[in-house]
Amino acid sequence: MLEGLLIGLQTALSIQNLLMVIAGCLIGTFIGMLPGLGPMSIIAIMIPVAISMGDPSAALILLAGVYYGAIFGGSTSSILLNAPGVAGTVASSFDGYPMARKGQAGKALTIAAIASFAGGTIGALLLMVFAPALSSVALLFHSAEYFALMVVGLSAIAAFAGTGQVAKALLMTLVGLIMATVGEGALFNLPRFTMGIMDLQSGFGFITLAMAMFALPEALFLVLKKREISEDGGKIENLRISREEGKKIAPVIGRQSLQGFFIGVLPGAGATIASFLGYAVERNIASKEEQEEFGKGSIKGLAAPETANNAACTGSFVPLLTLGIPGSGTTAILLGALIALNVTPGPRLMVDEPQVFWAVIMSMFIGNLVLLILNLPLIPYIAKVLTIPRNYLIPFILFFTLMGAYIGQNNATELLILVGFGVCATALKFADYPLAPLLIGFILGGMMENNFARSMQLYDGMGFIIDRPMTLALLVIAALLVLLPSYRARRARARAEGVAEGD
Repeated sequence: MLEGLLIGLQTALSIQNLLMVIAGCLIGTFIGMLPGLGPMSIIAIMIPVAISMGDPSAALILLAGVYYGAIFGGSTSSILLNAPGVAGTVASSFDGYPMARKGQAGKALTIAAIASFAGGTIGALLLMVFAPALSSVALLFHSAEYFALMVVGLSAIAAFAGTGQVAKALLMTLVGLIMATVGEGALFNLPRFTMGIMDLQSGFGFITLAMAMFALPEALFLVLKKREISEDGGKIENLRISREEGKKIAPVIGRQSLQGFFIGVLPGAGATIASFLGYAVERNIASKEEQEEFGKGSIKGLAAPETANNAACTGSFVPLLTLGIPGSGTTAILLGALIALNVTPGPRLMVDEPQVFWAVIMSMFIGNLVLLILNLPLIPYIAKVLTIPRNYLIPFILFFTLMGAYIGQNNATELLILVGFGVCATALKFADYPLAPLLIGFILGGMMENNFARSMQLYDGMGFIIDRPMTLALLVIAALLVLLPSYRARRARARAEGVAEGD
């Protein structure tokens, strides 16, 4: 291992590969800021460029830099405009955007940059140490375990509900699950609920739905309630975080670096699920006073998803490099690039191509440092987006929202879907319904159905719950996540009644 590390460090520090790290980080950060153009699109475009280099190490370092650079930079549009740049930064908007509206845009971007750097760096360290061992753990997860993992994700949905909004959150989750059934089914490749519209055979696009739930309602909200919205968000001040704030987010960063990395290791999980689960976990374990701040500009609520998504991005390279299993659409494209470069990912990659394996890992340390150096000095200038007058800012948000939805699926039907859902989402926002649970239900619903269907086929029914102990354990955890908040609330009510009666 030590010899491999030295080879990887020497390879990563070559002039060519250092330039590839910087180029990948710059391209990824810029693309991540633009809604709809996520890392998958730009990596697919850049594969011919990477292959033409002929050097597998340089090519993979460039593409990997684009990947984690996009996750790093995607928080910018989420925080400033409430328009998530990539799917993995949707959860960052829950508290990042309220911070920006309260005049703390600079502080929010600083926290996002530091949390992203820490998550990516700790993830790279864990990847270096545990990659060989974690590859065998990833193999233990089959369809049944992934189904149970999705149920655990849904059981934490109350974390995205405000005070007294649990029923509304559950209703919105059900709507999201229903929307996930549109398109071809998991058991039979037949269209469902498409109303004869060919463009709906593959279901609703995630980017379109994310824009409809967050960006478009924000623009309409600014128009309809412009006198009630504070103009303080345009003031760019207080870019630094205090020592007390640093102490608050340090444990969050530590926990979510570990959790996000291990979620990223699981094929099919990825940065999006890691960010949502990270947010849910931190809200659930926070004190009652801190829970009230979540969704209103909590620094913990911003640090958690930003750390988790970057750590998960790094963790996704474990199944890719050690097993040859892509954990997401982006890593599937990276797998195709590796094969085109005559590199066979798998257990023997560390032995046969140590310079490729270890160079990619070492480049992640360099890349995260480059991203921090690039982003921190630019925060005052990036935050100036909020000083744009509302008359110009609203068309700016609408333009990038429409462009992101169109580019995501490349058909005009997406624009109609975007506008329709955007109007509905605006009405729900006025009625004080949380929109995040709908999006989470939509994301997890499709994956949950696919894995449930495969498990039913393999075990001829529901027997997989009993036959696979890990599945049963995850479902028990999901049940506890549902029951414990109710139990705590009941105990709190009983205690309050006891105090009122003079006990």
